[in-house]
Amino acid sequence: MSDARTLDDIGDVAGKRVLVRVDLNVPMKDGAVSDSARLVAIKPTVTELAGKGAKVILLAHFGRPKGERIADMSLKPVVGALSETLGLPVSFADDCIGEAAATAVAALPDGGVLVLENTRYHKGEEKNDEAFIDQLAANGDLYVNDAFSAAHRAHASTEGLARRLPAFAGRSMEAELAALSKALGAPKRPVMAVIGGAKVSTKIALLENLVTKVDALVVGGGMANTFLHALGIDVGHSLKEADMADTARRIMTAAERAGCAIMLPKDAIAAEKFEADAPSIHIGVDEGVDHDKMILDVGGRTVHAINEEMDHVNTLVWNGPLGAFELHPFDRGTVAVARHAAKRTKAGMLSVAGGGDTVAALSHAGVADDFSYLSTAGGAFLEWLEGKPLPGVDALKPGE
Repeated sequence: MSDARTLDDIGDVAGKRVLVRVDLNVPMKDGAVSDSARLVAIKPTVTELAGKGAKVILLAHFGRPKGERIADMSLKPVVGALSETLGLPVSFADDCIGEAAATAVAALPDGGVLVLENTRYHKGEEKNDEAFIDQLAANGDLYVNDAFSAAHRAHASTEGLARRLPAFAGRSMEAELAALSKALGAPKRPVMAVIGGAKVSTKIALLENLVTKVDALVVGGGMANTFLHALGIDVGHSLKEADMADTARRIMTAAERAGCAIMLPKDAIAAEKFEADAPSIHIGVDEGVDHDKMILDVGGRTVHAINEEMDHVNTLVWNGPLGAFELHPFDRGTVAVARHAAKRTKAGMLSVAGGGDTVAALSHAGVADDFSYLSTAGGAFLEWLEGKPLPGVDALKPGE
């Protein structure tokens, strides 16, 4: 993994106040947590620290209140589900700084767990303001970051505190960094990346970085249509970015120079309407697409080509679906490749996937638990794929 310090380096924490940055930005429905995956992810760190007698003080954001106290973005409704997940009592303070926080911290017993209110209720959080960092730091002796999903933000609770207090990576952060390092930092080759999504314009940096890192790059989703258009292929009414054609050609040229094979759809499933069970046809991509039809999924020949190539790779990185997986039957391509990736993972291939749509697509295929590592981080995972520095990670390294 990276050279970040971990809980193995933290020493005796009994009686110490440990500020732990976690991700409690969980989905809610009717006032209750509807998906506890992020709560489960922080359990190893919180229970380890609590078990060693630390006063565990959790810092997190919820939504985007932009420095305002918005009732619907309070962390208080999360506390019950967190307590149930941890199997420990969890207390709550209605502010993350000031008298409310200080009083709650002072009352916390050794081994106790406390959630402080939404850090983004204060403008100083996103500004990484020094005075706000001081106020947060006043309640802690040590700092642990267990929120990789927020590590791409240089905020007070993700980067500033790591400069103010002795700082360490939590177990979830440690696992994420180890998986990512194995996937692209020092991978076992050959390496394949599967990149889907709607627009090339949102993933230019990602694609430009990956063609220098991987041996095969599968381009799917709406992005593939832009690449096909750049090659002079008529994609009909399909989603595409015509103004990105030069960019797509530049990326393909860079891939050729780097020895990276770009894999585009050979065939596709097209329909007139973007809706479930819309009448569809199978076409060879070289034939072009009628003006009234749009590509909504890759075809069988494409799936076969991807899976055949995957049979020869040792490392797979995946971000984004290959088609409109939310709509039947246009989920078939993504599902077939995902299930093959799961089969290859069981045979020893390292598979790392991340991003909201990716997690949803792999869950839909029934293979989310079969991948070597599945990241729930969105922006941080993408910026890591792009090769960008992550402030929240860099701040955990000795000497930073």
